Amino acid sequence: MKRALVLGLTLAVALFTAGCGRADDAFGNRVRAYLLEHPEVIEEAVQKLQEKRLAEAAEVARAGLAKHREALERDPRDFVANPDGKITVVEFFDYRCGYCKVTAPEILQIIEENPDVRFVFKEFPIFGGVSDLAARVALSPQAKPKTLELYRRFMAEKSLDEAAIDRHLRAIGVDPAAAKAGGSTPEIDKQIADVRALAQALAIEGTPAFVVGDRMIPGADIPALRAAIAQAKGGELKAAPNPDLS
Repeated sequence: MKRALVLGLTLAVALFTAGCGRADDAFGNRVRAYLLEHPEVIEEAVQKLQEKRLAEAAEVARAGLAKHREALERDPRDFVANPDGKITVVEFFDYRCGYCKVTAPEILQIIEENPDVRFVFKEFPIFGGVSDLAARVALSPQAKPKTLELYRRFMAEKSLDEAAIDRHLRAIGVDPAAAKAGGSTPEIDKQIADVRALAQALAIEGTPAFVVGDRMIPGADIPALRAAIAQAKGGELKAAPNPDLS
């Protein structure tokens, strides 16, 4: 991306120079010569542009997070680990997402090591039919109480397919047919649709994506996630009030 921006800026300078009238030819030539002798100026300008765009995106994200805080953190339909925690982490994930699978052991460790952190699971199936099936059975009344165990199993499965889903459901004592029926209801249709709409509103296009307070963490950046949790514990990130604890 940086290279593309450099090329774009260079092209813009070239076009500017080419478009000058005769009276400005000397000035344009001097600008061009200076940039050719000092290409680091272009790189500095590109870096400033990137910083500006990142800051603008962060501001948009903060506004979106504030607007949708309740849906993010307090949707009663979501499974929540450590429900009495005072700090909330939200994960948008897909059981067939490779990066989600990589981060899953770390997520489970964070949940175990931090009982003061509420961890909200947002089923966000984006990889087709098997992903959708996995999300639906996980949200079914039959399987939802065992979400953590199912999350661990589904994420550890390298090639998650319907047969593997059935096998893992049986392993945790859930009848696959019952879970599939329980996950094929208008209520779960709406829940999945609502999560997709929420992700779209927050410009979340891939998985995993994490939210901690007023910070969005896209991708499998566990160090950034742990740092955000530490900052939240220090009171540096905003969090929604817990009505049950007020």
